[in-house]
Amino acid sequence: MNTGLFAKPQRKGQKFSDFYNSLPHILKAQDFKDCVDLIVKAHKTKKPVVFLLGAHVIKCGLSPLIIQLINKGIINLVALNGAGMIHDFEIALNGQTSEDVLEGLIDGSFGMVKETAEFLNKSTSQAARNDEGLGYRVGLNIKNSQLRHKDLSILYNCYMNKIPTTVHVAIGTDIIHQHPNFRGEDAGKTSQKDFLALVEVLTKIGGGGVVVNIGSAVILPEVFLKALTVTRNLGYKTFDFTTVNFDMLAQYRPQQNIVCRPTQPKGKGYYITGHHEIMVPLLAAAILERL
Repeated sequence: MNTGLFAKPQRKGQKFSDFYNSLPHILKAQDFKDCVDLIVKAHKTKKPVVFLLGAHVIKCGLSPLIIQLINKGIINLVALNGAGMIHDFEIALNGQTSEDVLEGLIDGSFGMVKETAEFLNKSTSQAARNDEGLGYRVGLNIKNSQLRHKDLSILYNCYMNKIPTTVHVAIGTDIIHQHPNFRGEDAGKTSQKDFLALVEVLTKIGGGGVVVNIGSAVILPEVFLKALTVTRNLGYKTFDFTTVNFDMLAQYRPQQNIVCRPTQPKGKGYYITGHHEIMVPLLAAAILERL
């Protein structure tokens, strides 16, 4: 270590770029800067930048930042789990989301809200009839709705920007599966359609693309690994790309299925630990600053 790598003290009135450049060129600070540069490079060279988002990212109020990156054309695909779809819709509907799980579990009311299940299960069955992906149909239905806060919906903004949104459902994990209008066959069909859409984008990931997983500890790392396997089985040269995992804790599956396994024998994986409500604003601002 030498003094040229040290952090620089802040001065009053400095811009974000001054703060960003003041970070030490050491350990995770350097990894973070490398990740930002690789995302920017992928965007400039027209390689895919794929964001896999756990629901907690949306619950932390970070949708406006993801939407900004979508509107700037930086993100080329957003993958959500079922809970991410639910919280995204509820924000579009009410401008808020989440409930008291403990209280609702005691009296049996947890997840029993009518509006969420009615809209999303109807959308799922409609997508199945039309042979559409789940993410596409929900985004379209939000667009055609009178929801007051749809400008804060990731699904809506992806639809408007013609960016694929994929939703990967694990049956039994989401509150809308508790309702009588839920059809497992429809969820399976439309989620499979979205899996294939993810595979299609990943066929182009080799040679400089970037996959960013934020806050999904199990479902999306597993989905990504299988989708990547399909691309290679079909003969695509999906090697030499970057993966980045952001999470509050070190988790086994993201470590293995995002950072380590997919980037072999060549490529690079990064694991950066920190709370989403701090790291995602820093990431979004840094990307836009570098552009």
